[in-house]
Amino acid sequence: MYPKIQNLRFTDTGNFFLIAGPCVIEDRESPLAIAETLVELTDRLQIPFAFKASYRKANRSRLDSFTGIGDREGLEVLQAVRDRFGIPVVTDIHSEEDAAMAAPYVDVLQIPAFLCRQTTLLQAAAETGCCVNIKKGQFLSPEAMEYAVEKVSHFGNPNVMLTERGTTFGYQDLVVDFRGVPIMQRNHVPVVVDITHSLQRPNQASGVTGGNPDMIATIGRAAVAVGCDGIFMETHPNPAVAKSDGANMLRLDLAEPLLRRLLKIHRAANLSEY
Repeated sequence: MYPKIQNLRFTDTGNFFLIAGPCVIEDRESPLAIAETLVELTDRLQIPFAFKASYRKANRSRLDSFTGIGDREGLEVLQAVRDRFGIPVVTDIHSEEDAAMAAPYVDVLQIPAFLCRQTTLLQAAAETGCCVNIKKGQFLSPEAMEYAVEKVSHFGNPNVMLTERGTTFGYQDLVVDFRGVPIMQRNHVPVVVDITHSLQRPNQASGVTGGNPDMIATIGRAAVAVGCDGIFMETHPNPAVAKSDGANMLRLDLAEPLLRRLLKIHRAANLSEY
């Protein structure tokens, strides 16, 4: 199942769709370069693609963490990606005011996992008319996401996605329960697996989230094999210098071999017609 997003290409191929990009808009130039690489790659592989980046990171542990280049400036970069490449763009929001501000610039409003039960935020996102991607809370069962979908639909917007991003396991780790994919698909919405945030190591003593990027391919293979509709991943040319979430991002030059492998698994699992 594909989300209803304008300019989402290759939806006739039967391939999973991809949401990918850097964690945050770090400057005005690098998001365009990353988007160009991903557009060229997904066009060759015929994978439906939406570019993702946060215009502002509001959920940082430390006060001195990088949060963005400015709200309007970040949103303008996202709009520039959309306009230049003719692709949909995704960004996350944290308040009702954010929904109204961001909606004109993007195609998908993403609800962070920690906020997935916030009724007024879901209402504000729904009422923009944008597609709404709700990340499953690290503290919730997949069954509980039925009510998040219900809230967005109640406020007049049936265009919803759900994203699995791991479940809290102790204080400093996450695990992915892949039973959640078919469970959340019972809501008749596309279900995405976030294969990078699922590998975070939160609550580190340094105040900077850790990660385990060596396992990205493992989570991705399992996600496609179990039948997810889409893959979400954050990627950067050099995660070691990324200003947010570098510890669990995929290096950009590794995207092509990973996606090629995932397509083979997708086909072998008979998840689409070939």
